[in-house]
Amino acid sequence: MAGYKPRVISLNKRSGQTFGFYLRVEHGEDGHLVRCLEMGGNAELAGMKDGDRILRVNGTFVDGLSHSEVVEMVRSSGSSVTFHILDEASYERAKAKGVNLADPSASPVGNGMSTHAPKPKLCYLVKSSSGYGFSLRSVKDQQGLFMTEVVPGGVADRAGVRVNDRLLEINGDAMGSSTHDQAVEKIKSAGGILMFLLADEETDRHYQSKHMKLGAWLATTNYLPHKPKIAEMNKGNDGYGFLLKEEPMLPGHFIRDIDRGSPAARAGLQDMDRLVAVDGKEVDGFSHEQVVDCIRMSGRQCSLLVVDKETDQMYSKGNVSPMLFWEEMKSLASPPSYNEAVTIPAAVARPPSPVQEKDIDLKPKLCRMEKTSAGYGFHLNGIQGVCGQYIKEVVRGGAADRAGLEDDDMVVEVDGVNVEKSNHEEVVTLIRRSGSSLELLVASRSVYEQLTAKGVPITRALLGEMSYAQVHTPEPKEVRPETPPTPQPEEPETEPARSRSSSESSSASEDSVDERF
Repeated sequence: MAGYKPRVISLNKRSGQTFGFYLRVEHGEDGHLVRCLEMGGNAELAGMKDGDRILRVNGTFVDGLSHSEVVEMVRSSGSSVTFHILDEASYERAKAKGVNLADPSASPVGNGMSTHAPKPKLCYLVKSSSGYGFSLRSVKDQQGLFMTEVVPGGVADRAGVRVNDRLLEINGDAMGSSTHDQAVEKIKSAGGILMFLLADEETDRHYQSKHMKLGAWLATTNYLPHKPKIAEMNKGNDGYGFLLKEEPMLPGHFIRDIDRGSPAARAGLQDMDRLVAVDGKEVDGFSHEQVVDCIRMSGRQCSLLVVDKETDQMYSKGNVSPMLFWEEMKSLASPPSYNEAVTIPAAVARPPSPVQEKDIDLKPKLCRMEKTSAGYGFHLNGIQGVCGQYIKEVVRGGAADRAGLEDDDMVVEVDGVNVEKSNHEEVVTLIRRSGSSLELLVASRSVYEQLTAKGVPITRALLGEMSYAQVHTPEPKEVRPETPPTPQPEEPETEPARSRSSSESSSASEDSVDERF
């Protein structure tokens, strides 16, 4: 799949939160689309873009699955989920060329064997009032213990346990030579929390035929409910925007004091996340100075593997390292690390564009336009009832395009009125009242975030000598009506607490199906 490198994005949410996007299928479009990203939401901060296609959910390839199946996979992931995502343009090119997107780079080989070999699985069970929902059995003349009587919908079933799975480990202890009674006692004394290492029948046969030992180092983490985070960051003018600290009575290195709007915040780092690895190098056992040196040696781009408290405790229960998750995600065609990226020929890297050079000036721009018969030629995107609006789908050659508006520009003022604290409906009303011409003070996403992080008010005073493009095409002004994504009765929103995103001049149709995460 050379040339089609998916991005790995891990999202976490707290109780009452959403992941901050809609999952949609649309008429005439292939794949499972990311739509209606919440500004400042988990998905947007982690780097998801409108139109991205989801290829894998927790390592499972989903491009050929139905919408409802993918929705259920995300829902059942709980408070954390890991996606493999391909941008819209790459996805469409791959489909046009017949690329097999399920094949991450033509059967890569690791540790002497195909990465497509079956894997044992780690399953995490927290006992409910009705128990775990499984039984153990032994087979005459056959070594080992096996799962049986797995209750559909029970704790074990939801954790990935299946009938006839071979029990290999309980909480990190090997069970290969244990008796049935010893295993039962181990389960009873576990305190209601279990981490199983299991092998289904196919996996068991595969490794026995090769006379290879099965262990947790070979396992998939797909079934685990809590996921580590891979935070890919580009250093800003003020660094990455966090402190690395050691905490009294706690082993390890912890993320603290994250600056609002910083690269660390946008990458999804949270206070008290424990640092596991820097650019793929595990740092457990390193001194504070050694870890700091690792981060500094990364240059201006750094990839951190971190775990929150709940995820850390889960992995510790099974006596396995979160590095297992890192290795598995990276084997599924994740983006290259910084050290890998610097070895890519220079021709691959895009040269800086004029827009990027302008961003360094940290100035907004004033855009004046007059309505044509085709409208202004842009979408106003935002979340209903939430502050912060931005520009999308600027029509090439349209009034907005000629006035200098660009996709993802943040709207600061409408006809001289500051709208940073206004919600979507209020901004739409101002635009509708503006008559036959419209004046917007906007800033690119990068400029807006940098100025906001520095506490600099964004006003026309930053323009210095004002420059803007004026378009003189007197046509009656008419803002096209809002058309928010059409809800489907059979697919309720996963998080009803917040309204879905709408956009001025939305192009959603009745043939689309979406799901809020």
